[in-house]
Formats: sequence, C-alpha cells, structure tokens
Amino acid sequence: MLHLRLIVPSARTAEAVEVLEGCPGVTNLVVLSGAAREPVGDVILCDAARESANEVLGKLKWLEEEGSIAVEQVDLSLSKVAEAAIEEAPGDPDDAVVWEDLGQKVQSESRVTWAYLAFLAIATQLAGIGVLQNSPILIVGAMVLGPEFGAVTAICFGLLQRRWHLVVTALRTLVIGFLLAIAITYACALVSYWLGWIDIGNLTSNKEVQFIVKPDRWSFIVALLAGAAGVLSITAGKSSALVGVFISVTTVPAAGYVAVAMAVSDWKEVPPSVSQLGINILGMVISGTVTLTVQRKFWPQVGRRSSV
Repeated sequence: MLHLRLIVPSARTAEAVEVLEGCPGVTNLVVLSGAAREPVGDVILCDAARESANEVLGKLKWLEEEGSIAVEQVDLSLSKVAEAAIEEAPGDPDDAVVWEDLGQKVQSESRVTWAYLAFLAIATQLAGIGVLQNSPILIVGAMVLGPEFGAVTAICFGLLQRRWHLVVTALRTLVIGFLLAIAITYACALVSYWLGWIDIGNLTSNKEVQFIVKPDRWSFIVALLAGAAGVLSITAGKSSALVGVFISVTTVPAAGYVAVAMAVSDWKEVPPSVSQLGINILGMVISGTVTLTVQRKFWPQVGRRSSV
C-alpha cells in the first residue's frame, strides 16, 4: 500500500474526492477541511494499492501546480479494507510500477554528484588493484561498489519517455564519471609503476581476469540479461537482485583495466577494454529500455486479476 497526502484548494476538494472515490484500490479516505496553511487549502489523506497509483496520480496531475502531492510506502497495514482495496485494484503489487516515483529516482541518479564520483573512483581503483593482483575477489567487490547502473536506468527511462534532456544528462554523468575514475586510477597506478611496485608482467600473468579484455558475443548477452534484471529489480523494489546485476557486468573492471594498462604502457590491451566497457553499457541500455517498454504496455494487462 501507498499513503497519499494531498493539499487541495478548497474550491476543488470535491473534485479530488470524486477522483479518489472513483479509483479502484483507494481506501482509508480522510478529508481535513482548512487544515493546510502553506499552501492554503484542505488536506486529503488516503491509502492506495500500488497498482492504482498511476491512475490516481494521473487524474490529480493538476495538483502539482495548484496544491501538493506526497506519497510514501506503507510498511505495515493491518486493515481488512486495505486488503480489499488491494484485491480490487487491477494487477499484482509486485508488478506495479509507479512511474512518477521511478521518474524522480532516475532524475536524481542522472546527475553528477560528489558521492557518485567518489564511489566510481574507489570502485575503479579496487578493480585496477584486482587486475594487478590477479584477484577475482577484489574485482567482484569493485563490481558491487560501482554506482553506474543508476545513470544507465536514467538513460533507459529517458528513451522510453522521450526525455532527451534526461538522456543527455545521464550520458554525461557516465562519461564524466568513468573518465575521472580512469584518470585517478591511472595516476595511482603510474606512481606505483615509478616506485617499481608493478610492471607489465602484472598484466601478462593475470590469466584469471582476462575475461575483462576479451569482449565477445557472451559479453553482449550477459549485458542484455543484466540490464533487464537490473530494471526489474529497481521497479519491483528488489534491491538484493540488483547486487547480482552489478556482479554480472564488467563495466568497472574494464575501466580499471584501461587505467592500469595505460600506466604500464600495455597499449594493446586498452582498445579491447574500452570495447568491453562500451558493449556492457550498450547492452544494458537496450535491454533496460525494452524491459520498461514491456512493463508500460503489457504487464498491467498480463497481471490483471480476473473478476469472480
């Protein structure tokens, strides 16, 4: 269940109540006349099944300009009427995608922030060390730490909604993030090279991590599967599944490999590593966009409960 708090101009309260009463899956409706002070108006509280959220928010879109809408997840609801509302709403709660909520999430993920840059730089350095030490464990840790999938999801959402500014912003975030992470890792690896801690032999002997610089058809297939699974984990709120997505793709390890290969002047390994990075991002964007399209067009009908 979702809990909605609406601030509505008093002159349009009856209209908003009529919308809520007419939407299946809405219950626990409360109207507090004159309770709102900023903005001035009436306060309407209600609970809604996730499957009904898009219909409710779509019909009350005008409140963005004239009032206010706040939505929060209800972690525990002990109510027969709430259970009845969930049963009344079309579809299944786990399959419901609240598009306004997803839009706000990807909007924040599309921006360049210090936290994003720090996480990506640290993850890329861990990957670089993992490559030099021939350590799959460090590489897996770097995969989990990398924050790049948020920007990938923002690109998918932007393509679905034809929000080209969002697509450009998210692409810029990816490019800036990876360029900075590679530059920092390169600088650190170059210092290590000057100190004699590493040399080109560290790359030529790392047989266990050569998959990072060996892009092939399987790389693209894995990226396609990971992109679909990642989008599903975000829209369904299954964060545990997202960890598996991070471990599946080699974006961060490829960036780390590029940095250390340049530092030790192993230039022949740079192009395939860059290709691996690009293949993974392209595959995730394609499958993520397709997955969102399917969820938008077909899943509401597939998951619709039959009336008995």
